[in-house]
Amino acid sequence: MLVNFENVTFGYTDAPVCSRVSFAVHEKERIGFVGGNGEGKTTILKLLLGTLSPDEGQIFRKNGAAFGYLEQNSGFESDSTVYGAMREVFREDEELLRKLHETQTEMATADEEGMRILSARCESLNKRIAARDSYNFEVRIRTVLGGMGFRNGYEQRIGTMSGGEKTRLQLCRLLLEEPELLVLDEPTNHLDLKTLFWLEDYLTGYRGALLIVSHDRYFLDRLTSRTLELERKTVNSYAGNYSKYKLLKAERILAMQREYEKQQEEIARLEDYVARNIVRATTAKSAQSRVKRLDRMNVLEKPIPPPAPPKFSFGYDETPYERVLYAEKFDLKAGGKTLLENVEFTLNRGERCALTGDNGTGKSTLLKYLLSRDPAVKFGRFVRIAYFDQENADLDPEERVLDAFWGKHVLLSQTDARKLLAQAGLDEEDVGKKVKELSGGLKAKLKLALLEARRGNVLFLDEPTNHLDLPARESLEKALAEFDGTLLFVSHDRRFIEALANRIVCIEDGKLFDFRGSYAEFLEARKNAPPPATAKKETRGDTREPRENGYRSKEDRAREARKKARVKEIETRLEAIETEEIALNEDLAAQAADYVAVRQITETLGKLHEESERLYAEYETLI
Repeated sequence: MLVNFENVTFGYTDAPVCSRVSFAVHEKERIGFVGGNGEGKTTILKLLLGTLSPDEGQIFRKNGAAFGYLEQNSGFESDSTVYGAMREVFREDEELLRKLHETQTEMATADEEGMRILSARCESLNKRIAARDSYNFEVRIRTVLGGMGFRNGYEQRIGTMSGGEKTRLQLCRLLLEEPELLVLDEPTNHLDLKTLFWLEDYLTGYRGALLIVSHDRYFLDRLTSRTLELERKTVNSYAGNYSKYKLLKAERILAMQREYEKQQEEIARLEDYVARNIVRATTAKSAQSRVKRLDRMNVLEKPIPPPAPPKFSFGYDETPYERVLYAEKFDLKAGGKTLLENVEFTLNRGERCALTGDNGTGKSTLLKYLLSRDPAVKFGRFVRIAYFDQENADLDPEERVLDAFWGKHVLLSQTDARKLLAQAGLDEEDVGKKVKELSGGLKAKLKLALLEARRGNVLFLDEPTNHLDLPARESLEKALAEFDGTLLFVSHDRRFIEALANRIVCIEDGKLFDFRGSYAEFLEARKNAPPPATAKKETRGDTREPRENGYRSKEDRAREARKKARVKEIETRLEAIETEEIALNEDLAAQAADYVAVRQITETLGKLHEESERLYAEYETLI
C-alpha cells in the first residue's frame, strides 16, 4: 500500500472540502479521479502528497516511496537546455558508467593485487548498472522527448519556452524519474492528438502506480482500472475505468433508492399496524413489539440524486442553402509564419467537420480567417454563424455576468435570460458576479449559453470542452448530436470528435487533408496509410464526396519502412552490445591474473563503446 486515507476531514475557513474520507492507493494501481469543477480534487491530491495536513483523521504513506506530481499548468524551470535538464535525472547512471570506464582503463596496467581489487569493483559496478539499466538512459531520454514533441528542440533553452511547453517538459521529467506513484492532474492539457496517443501508449507500460485527474474520457478508459469519485465532500470507489464507473454509479444510485423505498414501505406498514392495534387489549402486545422494531431500525436517509448537469439546446430559424461556405485559393499566416498556402475549403449543409492537427498548425487561426470577411470567403444564402471563442475575446471581464449575456441578446426578457444561464449551470450567485470572477468552467458555460441564444444554423466551435467537467462535456455532446445544423469545430477531446464528426480535415505540412467518414475510420486510415493525402479539389456546385485517397506516395511509404527497419536493427544491435559488454566485464573479473586476456578484453570493450556511440548518434537522427 502506497497511501491510505482513514476518515480524513479537511476544509478551508468557510469551505469544507471533504468529510470522513477513506480510500487507499496500492502498488501499480491505475486509478482515475473524477468530480465536478470546484469539488476539491486538487485539494485531495495535495493531502495525499503531504502538501496539506488533514483537520481530522490520518493519512499513511509508504516509507521511502517516491511520489511524482504533475500540477495543472505547472512548468519546469531551469537555466539548462531541454536535453541537459533531462540528463540531470541520470547523474547517478552517468557516474556509474564513468567509474566503470575508469576501472577498465586502470585494469589494463594494474599489477596482480590491483587487478584483484579492480575486478571486484568492476563486478559491483556492473551489477548496479544492470539493475538500473544505465546503458540505455540516453535512449530513454530521446524516446520521451521525441514522443512529447521535443524531437527538434534538444538544445532549446528552457527559459525561452511557453507555459504549455514547460508543463510538457515537466511531464517528461516525471516520466524519466519513474516515481513509485505518479499523480497527474490534467496531463492531456497542451497536448495535440499525436502526442496524446504516444503518452497513452507510454503510460500503459509504466511500472509504478498512476493516479490521474482528467476530463479526457478516452484517456481514462484506456489507462485506468479503478475510479475514485469526489462528490458532496465524500469519495466513493468504483471498480473499472470511466465507462464502467458510469454504469456502476447508476446501478448504485438505483439500488440505494430501491432499498430506501423498501424500508419506507416497511416503516409505513409497521406504523399503520401500530396505529390500528395499540389501543386494543388483544393486539396491544404485538403492536408494542412493532414499536420496538421501529425504534431499533436504522432508518436510511433518502438518497440525494447526483447534481444535475447543465442543459444545452441548439436551434435555428432558417435553413441555409446546400453550400454553406466556400473559401477559394488562400494563404493563412500568423506571426510572420505561413501556416497554409494556396488551399481551398468548402463546407456543406449538415456536415460535422472536425479540424485536427498538431499544436501550432493553425486550426484556430483557420476558424478566425473564415469569419474575417475576407473577399476569398463566400457564404451561402441564409447562413447564420454562431462562434464559440476559446479566448474569451468577446467578453468584458468587468461586466456582470447577466449584463454580459443580456447586452448581446437585448430582445430576450430578463426571465428568459436568467433561465438560459441557469440551464447552462450558472446559479443566482454566479449571474451577479463579474465575468472575471468566474472559474474557467463557468466562463465556458456562459459562452455556451450565449451560443444557444445566437440561434445559428452553422456553429464554429474552438475547443468548446476546455474547462468543462465530465458531466458538462457529455451534456454538450448530447445537445450537439441532436442539433441538425452544420458544425465546424476544433477539439482535442477524442470522445467528443468521435461522437460528432462525419468529416475530418487535418492540417499537416502546410496543407489541408480531407477525410469523409467517422473519426474511428480516420484513425484506421492513418494507421494503414499515414499521413493523409490532399483531397481532390471540389468545384462549385459539385456536392459529391471526394474519393478517399492514400496518405503517402509509394516511395514515401517505402522510405518510412526502411527507416523503421533501420531503427529496429540499431535497437537490436545496441541490446547485443550491452549483453556483450556485461559478459566481457564478467570475464575481466574471472581472468584478472591473465594480463594478455585483460588487455584483449579492454580493447574489445573500447571498440564496443565506440560502436555504440556511433549507433546512438544515428539513432537520434532516425527517431
